[in-house]
Amino acid sequence: MMHWSSLGEFLAMSGYAVYVWGSLLMTAFLLGSEQLLLARRRRAILAGPHPAERREDNDE
Repeated sequence: MMHWSSLGEFLAMSGYAVYVWGSLLMTAFLLGSEQLLLARRRRAILAGPHPAERREDNDE
């Protein structure tokens, strides 16, 4: 178990801060991006086909 005597020492993560906080931020960014992309895809599916796609279907 690790013990830190100050907040600065905790944030420095014994010299591994770049890896620890970088991976944490990257994970949060990717999870947030995934949620945004899923919401966007869901809105597109619920909106139905675009007008250009409807025209192509009618031409056949």
